[in-house]
Amino acid sequence: MSKNIIVVGGGAAGMLAAYFAAEAGNKVALLEKNEKLGKKIYITGKGRCNLTNACDVEELFLNVKSNSKFLYSAFYGFDNSRVIDFFESHGMPVKVERGNRVFPVSDKSSDVIFALQRALKEKKVEVSLHTEVSKLCYEKITEKKADEEAADKKTELKITGVILKDGTTMAADAVIVATGGLSYPSTGSTGDGYKMAEDAGHTVTECTPSLVPFNVKEEWVKSLQGLSLKNTAISIYSGKKKLYEDFGEMLFTHFGVSGPMILSASASIKQSLIKQPLDMYIDLKPALTQEALDKRILREFEEAKNKQFKNSINKLLPAKMIPVIIELSGIDPDKKVNEISKEERNRLLMLFKKLPVTLNGPRGYNEAIITKGGIKVKEINPSTMESKLVNGLYFAGEVLDLDAYTGGFNLQIAWSTGYLAGTSAAV
Repeated sequence: MSKNIIVVGGGAAGMLAAYFAAEAGNKVALLEKNEKLGKKIYITGKGRCNLTNACDVEELFLNVKSNSKFLYSAFYGFDNSRVIDFFESHGMPVKVERGNRVFPVSDKSSDVIFALQRALKEKKVEVSLHTEVSKLCYEKITEKKADEEAADKKTELKITGVILKDGTTMAADAVIVATGGLSYPSTGSTGDGYKMAEDAGHTVTECTPSLVPFNVKEEWVKSLQGLSLKNTAISIYSGKKKLYEDFGEMLFTHFGVSGPMILSASASIKQSLIKQPLDMYIDLKPALTQEALDKRILREFEEAKNKQFKNSINKLLPAKMIPVIIELSGIDPDKKVNEISKEERNRLLMLFKKLPVTLNGPRGYNEAIITKGGIKVKEINPSTMESKLVNGLYFAGEVLDLDAYTGGFNLQIAWSTGYLAGTSAAV
């Protein structure tokens, strides 16, 4: 018998949930409060949309920061290869880039949306835009009904539908909440799903911005705005305790630092420490030991022995960085290279290997890729994404207490949980 299913939220998880719920022949309504679907997808990956990661499935779990074991059924039910197959079968070819990151061949996130819209149309999903849900509706299950419908569950509630902001009630046999978290609130992620879940008796864990850039104390950072450093290493300390280290890419901004290494650091460092000032050291030449780098600097100095210091290190650094390193070294920029002392050279060497930066706390939700925290997963059935408290209520995507590192892993969580919620609600 065909079911009447409502999906709340037209983002990545919601669209996939709606597609798979409808695939089984059910009547599916997808409700989105924005003027278009997938608003957050449009801006992911700098508008290119890193839709998944082509690593082994086991590696997917290693890149999930919170509650990875909860995702066992979801990841194995709809893994990264199935995500790629889904998009390619809906007219969107993909390519794999460095770090196994998967993008549309076109480099346009809009093509991800178009593929999903084609899929929804194909399954006759009824999409309603500018449609905001204000609350969920449930009824108590009578004792007789409880025996039939919830034999092995402690639940006493059953979903009956939703009430829209304009007061309209929509009836449903199942409701899937996929409203996202709190990150990028301009895309509509304003925590609506948390309130719906709490009203239904669910616990929402503490939420904080994650995969987010950091503010920096030092003023010289502003002069490096827009400079991207590749093949560098960072280490972050609280006092003498090392909190994080990484190798890869970072970016200087008008307020501080960003880029893949920095975003991953924000997901790794404990919330109790992340807001206090932390010491970060940048190794600009991680492939070289201090001894090898000293020899390299001496070679450069030998070639430029009659030049001024300011004109001697252009082979060692990006042009934008030279004035900053010169100033921090305390060496007179006009000094002849052959007059530089060993002590001065050592100071320069230490800047290359341990350029100090003070992190003054992460930026807010406006710049966070994801939300850390959400609906407590112990209250959700990991095999179905159904609430353990309300029959017929499902959750998918960022609204749950699940978050991962950068590289396509967070969208994989959205696709996998969306698939599992959609297929489970359809039964």
